Amino acid sequence: MILMIGFPMMIFCLLVQVATAYWSVRNFVRNMAHSLPGSGIVAECLPLVVAMLIMMAGNLVQIVLWGVLFVVLGEFDALLEAIYHSAVNYASLGYGDIVMSARWRLLGAMEALNGVLMLGMTSAALMAILQQIIRRQRLAGGFQD
Repeated sequence: MILMIGFPMMIFCLLVQVATAYWSVRNFVRNMAHSLPGSGIVAECLPLVVAMLIMMAGNLVQIVLWGVLFVVLGEFDALLEAIYHSAVNYASLGYGDIVMSARWRLLGAMEALNGVLMLGMTSAALMAILQQIIRRQRLAGGFQD
C-alpha cells in the first residue's frame, strides 16, 4: 500500500523537477543567445539566479505536495505542521521532533530519497549553467589563466 502511494508521488515530483530544470536551462540558453559575450558578470549571472529561484520554487512545490499527501492520509491535522515535517524529510535533515506513525513512516523515508535526488538534480542543472557562464567568460577574455 505504501509503495502504491509513494512511487506515484515520487514520479510526480520527478516530473515537477524535470519541468522546472528544463525550463530554467532553456531560459538560460535563450537569454545567453541574446546577450553579448563579455557584457558583464552581473548580466551573465542573472539567468543563473533566475534558474536557481525557479528550481527552488519547484522543490518547495514538491515539499508542499508531500505535506498535503500527509494531511490527506490523516497523518497530520495541520497543513503547516505537515509541510514542516515534509521539508525536514525532503532535505533529509531528520530532526525527529515530529515522527509519523508506524503505518506511514516509510513514506517519510521515500520522501527523503526523493528529496536527495531532486536536490541533486537542481545542483547538477545549476552547475551546468555555471559552467556555461564560465566558458563564455573565458571565450570573451573575462578570465585570465
